Amino acid sequence: MKRNVLLGLLLSASLCSTAQLHVRPVHALMVTNDYEKKDQVYKLNPAVDIPVTLATAGATLYGFSVIYSKDPSAEHEIQNLKKSDINSFDRWAAGMHSQKAANASDVFFYGSMAAPLLLLADKHIRGDAAKIGFMYLEALSVTGILYTGVPALVDRYRPLTYSDEVPMEERVSGKNRNSFFAGHVALVGTTTFFAAEVFSDYHPNSKLRPYLWTAAALATGTTGYLRYRSGRHFPSDILVGAAVGTLSGILVPQFHKVKLIKNENLTVVPFMGTSNGLAVVYRL
Repeated sequence: MKRNVLLGLLLSASLCSTAQLHVRPVHALMVTNDYEKKDQVYKLNPAVDIPVTLATAGATLYGFSVIYSKDPSAEHEIQNLKKSDINSFDRWAAGMHSQKAANASDVFFYGSMAAPLLLLADKHIRGDAAKIGFMYLEALSVTGILYTGVPALVDRYRPLTYSDEVPMEERVSGKNRNSFFAGHVALVGTTTFFAAEVFSDYHPNSKLRPYLWTAAALATGTTGYLRYRSGRHFPSDILVGAAVGTLSGILVPQFHKVKLIKNENLTVVPFMGTSNGLAVVYRL
């Protein structure tokens, strides 16, 4: 059933003898049928979103097969690594290694994937679960293709390869040339900031918003610190990963937001006569 809604709001202005301006509503009229259409927060464009998501998800899966099947490094290459060859910003992280920190970072990595599921506790968001779920997959795919694409083209030894305390058989592993950039940090940033952005878009006036944004920043930052302590990434790797994840988590929902001002059914017309003002008409 097609629904048409006409909302007219006329504002009149008149000057009184004291030269003060008074604005008063003249009338508001709504014509509707027997059901109310729910306001949309997000809108998908299947012709664009489906191909983009399928392509980026497929490329991400292929990228993982590439970066985790790199040939082992030669022992003499590892032995010839020098901390002095590392830029001054990252140099102090060379040689770091902690398996305990690595295990803790995995908890944040896998645990954060479920963060957007908490949104389903909200009945308004739950009604758009399929739409938001697709957007979440799209955000993960965007992050994924960037993460797998860069180390597939760029070899950078992880900080732990500079440590003599790490067994040589571990240091020569091909996966230890995937330092740039930090995938754990990027994913945690994507998932947590995505959840914070979606909740904020549905509830822009909620008092919970600052707590969600703070939690997202803390989760991402903590993951970054643990990846540094574990010797998996240099500071620059972590900063880039955090930026990629945060931007992906925020911008994917932003690109799908319904912006009323861009709706062709919104008309704003000035009027003059016995009174002056604006007529605002919105048709669905």
